[in-house]
Amino acid sequence: MASVVLRQAQIINEGRRMVADVLIRHGKIERIGTLPSNLSFDQEIDLTGKWLVPGLIDDQVHFREPGLTHKATIGSEARAAVAGGVTSFMEMPNTQPPAVNLPTLEAKYARAAETSLANYSFFFGATNHNLEAIKSIDPHQVCGVKIFMGSSTGDMLVDNPGTLEGIFQNCPTLIATHCEDTPMIKQAEAAAKARWGEEVPAGEHPHIRSAEACYASSSLAVALARRHQARLHILHITTAKELSLFSNAPLANKRLTSEACVHHLWFAEEDYARLGHKIKCNPAIKTQADRDAVRAAVASGVIDVIATDHAPHTREEKAQSYFKAPSGLPLVQHSLLILLELAKQGAIPLETAITRACHAPAELFGIVNRGYIREGYWADLVVVNPQATTTVSAENTLYQCGWSPLEGQRFSHQIERTFVNGNCVYENGRVHDHAPRGQRLTFNGNAR
Repeated sequence: MASVVLRQAQIINEGRRMVADVLIRHGKIERIGTLPSNLSFDQEIDLTGKWLVPGLIDDQVHFREPGLTHKATIGSEARAAVAGGVTSFMEMPNTQPPAVNLPTLEAKYARAAETSLANYSFFFGATNHNLEAIKSIDPHQVCGVKIFMGSSTGDMLVDNPGTLEGIFQNCPTLIATHCEDTPMIKQAEAAAKARWGEEVPAGEHPHIRSAEACYASSSLAVALARRHQARLHILHITTAKELSLFSNAPLANKRLTSEACVHHLWFAEEDYARLGHKIKCNPAIKTQADRDAVRAAVASGVIDVIATDHAPHTREEKAQSYFKAPSGLPLVQHSLLILLELAKQGAIPLETAITRACHAPAELFGIVNRGYIREGYWADLVVVNPQATTTVSAENTLYQCGWSPLEGQRFSHQIERTFVNGNCVYENGRVHDHAPRGQRLTFNGNAR
């Protein structure tokens, strides 16, 4: 493995900026500071005027493998991830078959070891019937257990009260939840279908999957966690109302935490008129007031983590009518660019965005030696050119599905290089496909 010196980088890390050199050796950050010119190394890169940030850790993606590989694969979406500065991901269990038993889960790890340029972990999926398997999970090897408390994906809706109590009482890892109230949604869907038939307008989605449905489910999850002293992380918060469930206490002092996704920070309800089902997702993109409240919560620390919920579908699938068009949109290649743009607009301070997307996931999940630019940590690093721009197009989008809801968007920054475990896996528009594969994330086991 080559040793690399990054010279004169403007490092954005741990809430501050500093100009320094970085020595990468054996995949890790060996030294940070002013390095002598006679230092022994294999490669030197001048980063004068460039930003160096930790690689993003995306705690919620759907890479569709196994079973849905016409949409995406672990390998294809990991390529897109590193092109966007995401160096580690945690993937969701609702594949086909779902990762609701240990052999299926380990098969996903084996596939990632073969194909993923990014580091990886996979959530174990909860059902109404697999509590005993959940109890057997090794918290040092698996990022967490995912509960769909609002879902119609096969057996993955967990709505049995006794099962929920058992999971919250006995889960050995962090519990991550998708919170929407299914009966409320079904009632709203029936009313919409009675009015419009199959041609429900895309703009009705946030009314069908309403703020009330989100709050009803989120508040139930919080009550369960408090009753059992469980470690609960509620994914993709979309409403101002839900924010009352959380505090801006330091992350280290919290047992109830939350995540915001970049599309809920970027889009608002009026964008349905332009993009239609391309931005249909669960939970739904809601009002501008909700978006602004979520942005403010990210800035203040009420929301702890920023992720993507990257969920690719084909153009043809998304072009169908409301009840047939699947929910989800591809985002993992452009999440850092969105955050940099929001920072430039003054919506979220840049140092805060880096904290929420890099440091906080590492702390929240107890990821070992990642998420920071620190000596002794793995060299998961991203070089940003703040003087160059990026315009999103179908041609430069690397998702297997071949499209992005951001096509035509001009961003004010450019992702120049991405290092994973000290290896340059992306450089100036080109993915180094023959670079070493990423590593399985390991955890300190204290997330519970």
